[in-house]
Amino acid sequence: MNKIGGQAVIEGVMMRSARKMAVAVRNPKGKILVKVEKLDLVSEKMKKWVFIRGIVGLVEMLSHGIRTLNYSADIAAGKSGRKKQTDWLTLTLMLILSFGLALLIFKFLPLLVAQWVDPKSNVLFNLIDGGVKLLIFIVYVYSISFMKDVRRVFSYHGAEHKAVNCYEAKESLTVGNAKKYSTLNPRCGTSFIMIVIIISIIAYVFIPKTSPFMYKLLYRILMLPLIAGVSYEVLKISAKHEYNLFFHLFDKPGLWIQRITTREPDSKQLEVALAALKKVI
Repeated sequence: MNKIGGQAVIEGVMMRSARKMAVAVRNPKGKILVKVEKLDLVSEKMKKWVFIRGIVGLVEMLSHGIRTLNYSADIAAGKSGRKKQTDWLTLTLMLILSFGLALLIFKFLPLLVAQWVDPKSNVLFNLIDGGVKLLIFIVYVYSISFMKDVRRVFSYHGAEHKAVNCYEAKESLTVGNAKKYSTLNPRCGTSFIMIVIIISIIAYVFIPKTSPFMYKLLYRILMLPLIAGVSYEVLKISAKHEYNLFFHLFDKPGLWIQRITTREPDSKQLEVALAALKKVI
C-alpha cells in the first residue's frame, strides 16, 4: 500500500503519493476542482536515503505547500487557477523569507530567553530554550484557531486525516466510511514539528553553554539539517510502532497538538479530501 501524505489548503485538501500530487478545492459554485501533477522522480529516489530523505521532504513540503495554497486561494476566490505557475525566483524568495522568519521566532527568541535566564546547568539551559520554543508554537496555533478562516482550514485538516486513515484501514473510500475515523494521524506535519523540538533539546545539550550567543545561534542553525533528518526517521519509526510505549512518547505530543490543528469536518469537506485521495492512489 502506498504511503499517502497531505495538507489542508483553502477550501480544499492536497494529497500526495510517491509519484503524484493532487489538490482538490471546492469553488464558490460548489463544484470540486481537482488538479493532478506528477512528482519529480529524482527527489523520490533521494527519499530512500536515510537521514537525507527528511531534509528533502521538508524542502518539498514547504515548496508544495506554498504552491498549493496559492492555487487553492485562487479557486476559492472564484478564479480559474490557470494563471502562470509561481516562478522559481518568487518561490525561492518566499521560502527564504519563511525560513528567515522561522529562525527568528523559533531559534533566536528562545535562545535569547534562555541566555537571559542563564541557568548554571547546560541541560536546564536547553530545556528553557526548548520550552520557550514549544510555548510559542502552542500559543500561536491556539490563537489562530479562533479565526473563522483558519477553523475551516483545520476542518479540512481533519478531513485529510480521516480520508487517509480510512484508506490505510483498507475500507472503501466513501464519506460514510471516512466519517468513522479519527481526525488524528501520527505522521502529520504537526507531529514532525513536535519531534523536531524534542530532538533539538537533546542535540543542543552538546553545544557548550559558555559559547558566545552568536556562536550558539550559528551552531543551532547548522545542526538543523541533522535534526530534521533524525526527526523524520523517528517519525517514520514511531508511526510504524504506535503501540510501542517508547515510540508512543514521541507520538503523544504531536497528537495532543493535533487536537487544536484539526477539527471535525462535515460531509462536503470529506468529499473534497476523498476526491484528492482517489487521484493519487
